[in-house]
Amino acid sequence: MYIRNPVEWSLDQLKFAGSTIETLVSGRRLKEDLLWPPAIRRIGIADIWDALAKGFEDFAAFRDDVVLICVIYPIVGLMLARLAFGYDMLPLVFPMASGFALIGPFAGVLLYEMSRRREQGLSVSWGDGFGVVHSPAFGAILALGLMLMALFLLWLGAAWAIYTLTLGPEPPSSIMGFARDVLTTERGWALIVIGVGTGFLFAVLSLSISVVSFPMLIDREVRLATAVRTSVAAVMANPAGMALWGFVVAVALVLGSLPIFLGLIVVMPVLGHATWHLYRKVVAAD
Repeated sequence: MYIRNPVEWSLDQLKFAGSTIETLVSGRRLKEDLLWPPAIRRIGIADIWDALAKGFEDFAAFRDDVVLICVIYPIVGLMLARLAFGYDMLPLVFPMASGFALIGPFAGVLLYEMSRRREQGLSVSWGDGFGVVHSPAFGAILALGLMLMALFLLWLGAAWAIYTLTLGPEPPSSIMGFARDVLTTERGWALIVIGVGTGFLFAVLSLSISVVSFPMLIDREVRLATAVRTSVAAVMANPAGMALWGFVVAVALVLGSLPIFLGLIVVMPVLGHATWHLYRKVVAAD
């Protein structure tokens, strides 16, 4: 018996919650995963760029279909930003925008299915992407998506706490005043350093449990725990490659969010399709 640290305890709670939700939603019993652990390949910079290139090819192949799906991302972003401004929660605008990186893997599930179908030479349309709803793994996919949403909400709570401890607790009086306080004061610099560091930890956790989990659940009949363990193993086997992938995703999402989130119409589908191809490179086929 020993006292567990908060991180270990949180991971155990997420695992327990995921298993419970998966059982309640899907009600399925899978046979033991005899192929665990699957072979994990090592990837490099060239593999990252190739996955992005193939992701762009998928986007170009059915651009009209994915735009219909992905137009929801800037709409949601604008709604969140409006909510923040309307309730004097300006400090949460950037955390909301950067938080797309935490829930992005779940938001791309339809795109993974479209890439999978294109890879197999099947017909592909926006309606085919929703075929994942009928997948036996839908319960596991939903459970993992809820876990990422919980991480997103925890990140917003942490971001607000950091603001309260540095520049708060009073809300900023104006956008310009807030920008000035953040960029020109010691408390503002502290907010940046602590906020970026905390956000990095959330991003690492999200990346570790989800970078190949969703594609794997779509591609194979495996348990949620197996998919998550495979994802963590892939990150541990490729720390440099996955760090580069996470950096590319973060930069792309920030750039896509700058012009009032409209860039996400292109950024999200390209990253979503590229994630499928990254999964193919990292996890060996059966």
